[in-house]
Amino acid sequence: MINIGFGPNIILGFILGFGVILLYLLRIVKPEVARDEDIFFATIGLLYSSILIVHGWRLDPILLFSQVLSILSLLIAGWENIRLRGLLSNIIKFKNKKENNNDK
Repeated sequence: MINIGFGPNIILGFILGFGVILLYLLRIVKPEVARDEDIFFATIGLLYSSILIVHGWRLDPILLFSQVLSILSLLIAGWENIRLRGLLSNIIKFKNKKENNNDK
């Protein structure tokens, strides 16, 4: 029997699920920024978010707070990692463009 009760665990699971779906969609939107290991981490994140949604009602407040802190730090670190990948991609494009202009 699956017992799903609406609470903060549902919101936390949906936020995490939304974040990892964006990681999946990154491969479509900006393939130069995406990495192969993103699929693995996004799959683990979807599994984790579904576990939070289905079984999160069992969490007492201190465990829920630890999950909030863990997920928040994970999403912030992931956002920064993707942003830095984009900046690195732009730098490489700029250097290649500059080298092509110098060759002519």
